[in-house]
Amino acid sequence: MPTICTFRGIKICIYWSDHLPPHFHAFYGGDEVLVSINEIEVLEGSMPSKQLKMLLGWAAFHQEELKENWELAKQKQELFAIEPLK
Repeated sequence: MPTICTFRGIKICIYWSDHLPPHFHAFYGGDEVLVSINEIEVLEGSMPSKQLKMLLGWAAFHQEELKENWELAKQKQELFAIEPLK
């Protein structure tokens, strides 16, 4: 499970050869959400509202990089880190 970014207690990962649709996993404390890369919306799970808003804003800003990492993951290639929210 490659971690591509961590900020403010949120860890973001993309799994190699994960199922469609393109998405990433985000963890905060004991919570986990799956977020669609194309739609920037929660597919499954939950986390506190404040962290979720930060996460979705970060994802919208880095959507193209997330898409590139998804393609790399499909090919089981090394993923690159994406800049965290500051």
